[in-house]
Amino acid sequence: MTITEKILCHHTDLKEVHPGMLINAKVDIALGNDITAPIAIKEFRKAGGVKVFDRDKVVLVPDHFTPNKDIDSAQQCKFIREFAREQEITHYYEVGKAGIEHALLPEQGIVLPGDLVIGADSHTCTYGALGAFATGVGSTDLAAAMMTGEVWFRVPETIKIVFHGTMQKWVSGKDLILSILGLIGVDGARYKAMEFTGETVRQLGMADRLTIANMVIEAGAKNGIFIPDDITKAYVQGRAKRPYTFYASDPDAAYDSVIDIDVSKIEPQVAFPHIPSNVRGISQVGNVKIDQVIIGSCTNGRIEDLRAAAGILKKRTAAPYIRLIIVPATQEIYKMALKEGLIEIFIDAHAVVSPPTCGACLGGHMGVLADGEKAVSTTNRNFVGRMGHTGSEVYLASPVVAAASAVLGRIAGPEEL
Repeated sequence: MTITEKILCHHTDLKEVHPGMLINAKVDIALGNDITAPIAIKEFRKAGGVKVFDRDKVVLVPDHFTPNKDIDSAQQCKFIREFAREQEITHYYEVGKAGIEHALLPEQGIVLPGDLVIGADSHTCTYGALGAFATGVGSTDLAAAMMTGEVWFRVPETIKIVFHGTMQKWVSGKDLILSILGLIGVDGARYKAMEFTGETVRQLGMADRLTIANMVIEAGAKNGIFIPDDITKAYVQGRAKRPYTFYASDPDAAYDSVIDIDVSKIEPQVAFPHIPSNVRGISQVGNVKIDQVIIGSCTNGRIEDLRAAAGILKKRTAAPYIRLIIVPATQEIYKMALKEGLIEIFIDAHAVVSPPTCGACLGGHMGVLADGEKAVSTTNRNFVGRMGHTGSEVYLASPVVAAASAVLGRIAGPEEL
């Protein structure tokens, strides 16, 4: 079996599973946020739910419209807060100790290798970087899981993606996943697992792995996953507060397809509007003037991303009329950035530093775009109206490309500085 099949199997009473099978599986973590959890809680009540199946395994993180941007968002968060208090939810994180959920849960050791994780948020697939099976579900599925501790799946086929070669300077995990999206398209992995392996993967840090796993949903994948190794072990050892298991694919596991990628041929990538697969290398971008730059999100808001951006922005400033917004993904990341002097670099570069929030990514607050405006963003989606007005445009890129673009006022790579 593949690693995905093994994890699914070991969360059932079955001896083996195969692609296409319908299974009921026990979940280790069931996650909701301030947009999706209220719907799930209402369905939980409607179905007769009284107590969640395990208060340690239901995680609630209000992070999308927080700090509350208006009365409606305040009501949503109040609704979750009251439920969390009533149910004595162990893992409830709000403003002050919260963060962007898909950065917060790995950081806090809440999700671990070998886990089966569901979340009522499509980018729950991020946790596959740790060697977990993690996937997004609807709010009604979350409600069922909160009641029963189980959820049903169709076992996905697996696409094996083999990275080899040495990455060029300035190339990161964001560029690798954007290049894959450009290659296979937004439905190229529909309801399939994407398993990442190869000599290059074994040298990728956890931040790059998390970025790659985060964006597999943009190819339609059910989940993305990395075989856990020494880098995984080093990441989880000091964070884990419960046992975890490293799984690996069997040598004779069957794959739907195998994609071999020489990373030495990949330059920094930019996804043009209005789809994440509309990818061009930085050398093919041309002169695209911009109005705003966002560096942050569950895709690229980790300390490694902020360090990379600060390396570009140090002793430089954003171009006139460019709004530069930096969003550390968690409070811990914010503290690290403070201690390392990164926040000062950002402020000196004429950036504004936001508290942890998903707000800008989905056009909620902290960076909404007006009609005709263009933004370079380190987020994961650039659909029509994603970050504001339907007449705006979003270009997806890595932190170093975003930072260089802020300085020059147009989409540019750091080599142009």
